[in-house]
Amino acid sequence: ASIASTDIRLLLQDDVFVDFFNTFLNLPVFGQTPLYISGTGRWYLWPGLPSHLDPSPAALLAWLGKHRLPHFCKSSLCLHLVLCQRLLAFIRSGEAAELLNWQGADRWLLERCIGGSQGMRHFCAFVRGTAGEELIDFWLITERLLGLDESDGSQRDLSSSLVLRLRATHLREGSSVVTLCTTTLGSLPKARHIQSVSTRREILSKMQEQALFMIQIYWLPKFFVHCKMGMKEEESCQPLLQEYQERLSQEPRGLSEPLPTMHIKRSQGVSGPYCSQKAKAAVWALVKEGRDTQELKMATFGVKPEEQPGPAGSMEEFCLDKDAWGLIPQQSEHPAFGGRGVTFPGRPQSSTEQDLENLCKEKIRPGLPPSASLARLPSLKKPVRTLDFLPWALSAEACAGRPFRDFLQSQNRPMETHLLDLWHDLEEFLPVVLDSNRENSFFLRHLIGEKICKTYLEEDSVEKLPLETRTLVSLWNHLICGEFSPWIFRAQKEICKVLCGLYDEFLADDDRTFLQFMAPGMDVPVPEVPGRAAGSGEHFHLSQRMNRSLKLSQALHGTRSLEGVSSKHWQLLAARDLQKGGSIQAEMEVLL
Repeated sequence: ASIASTDIRLLLQDDVFVDFFNTFLNLPVFGQTPLYISGTGRWYLWPGLPSHLDPSPAALLAWLGKHRLPHFCKSSLCLHLVLCQRLLAFIRSGEAAELLNWQGADRWLLERCIGGSQGMRHFCAFVRGTAGEELIDFWLITERLLGLDESDGSQRDLSSSLVLRLRATHLREGSSVVTLCTTTLGSLPKARHIQSVSTRREILSKMQEQALFMIQIYWLPKFFVHCKMGMKEEESCQPLLQEYQERLSQEPRGLSEPLPTMHIKRSQGVSGPYCSQKAKAAVWALVKEGRDTQELKMATFGVKPEEQPGPAGSMEEFCLDKDAWGLIPQQSEHPAFGGRGVTFPGRPQSSTEQDLENLCKEKIRPGLPPSASLARLPSLKKPVRTLDFLPWALSAEACAGRPFRDFLQSQNRPMETHLLDLWHDLEEFLPVVLDSNRENSFFLRHLIGEKICKTYLEEDSVEKLPLETRTLVSLWNHLICGEFSPWIFRAQKEICKVLCGLYDEFLADDDRTFLQFMAPGMDVPVPEVPGRAAGSGEHFHLSQRMNRSLKLSQALHGTRSLEGVSSKHWQLLAARDLQKGGSIQAEMEVLL
């Protein structure tokens, strides 16, 4: 709420906010996807406006404040920003200096390590599998819950869902949160049974404060030691460590530089009208055709690689690529893909199973391999339909505050809104059921599976859904038991077919509102402007920028499994400069 009520000019003076906001702005659900470089005060627009226009920064900020910031404030990225700001405030405080004996250089280095969306992903990866992971998850859920008005009917369903999630996970007897957060606060396990909203909020607020305190005084110092040790082993981090040593020996005086004048990079010309849907299609085509130029990583449930039978003997559940566009979180690295799961060995496939196999292969959209040479990029021969990239857009929407859902509601489309909610609930179910090592995975998969069945698949609801009967029945049979089923993908594909045309309308509406601010009086589409067309190199860069934004957002949102800490994290830390593009730019530099 405090972020939503703050003038966006003031927000953009905070480099940490800019980093999270850039990650949000480049999620591939939106039409216009700008990027802000705070060190130079320059905005980069994509798609670009016609070169004869002189876009106004004030108009851009007004548009961002009205059509992007409200969605950002409802996103998981915003929750992680708030947590990051709380941790940074503690790092800079006198309390931290007194309790942990941190000097100015220590604070500077730890801020470099944890500041920004990439830094928070690193911190979350570090605490994964520990009590620290549960404390962070509890803090984030509680922060979202306490920010809701439970008397507001439009927020009541979300509020009830979050309360149920807390009761099923972090407020269970014996959980890390109950154990650690009630030591000093008394008999708070009773919080899960309290029905009074005001009393429950008060207790949860106290537990949240205690959880944050434990993260600050225990997990932050451990993370700091981990970072210093890891950087010593990484050659690219040596300049950072050298500056740290210099700061230890002599405290530099902080001289605040004047803020650069904000401006927008002028477009060099656009061949064709301003239309984000067509611009996105060109980028998606590059990714889609790229799947023919790389080797897919194969994985089969319950079958070791050396024992994989031929196509007639098994159903290969998934064709996987580590750098896929995030529809299922890094399945090739999941323990669930090693020796358990669903297989259909020793019997011929029915036509339905064959359809599902093809669908599972189609579900995974591989991105271009990191080593792809621009000279070898595939040509854009085949037109790409909205349906081809809608699953990517919907995956990004979950991390972006649900802008497409808001659009459907504004168009009075209750059935389509209901379908979109089902798509997202199925998407949330997948990483929980596929990653058995996830905290509270057993309780969560049963909670989410039962919620999906009761909300969408019972008799009074199922008749309203324009999906095939066998799809709905198969979903019910598996989800009611908390089981994985490839029918999830069939259902999601059927939903996409229904929503496809409405997503085109959403992009057109996004273009319309953008042009109303940036080029008043100009209709959609803009008359064709002569100039250069975006080349394959630019399309490659844009596809990877959105890909990195999506993967980073999904890792924080929980729909992609966090990678274990590796040398890549240290390379990203060395490349990251919040004033020069921050997390996204660092990802691109390491990639290229």
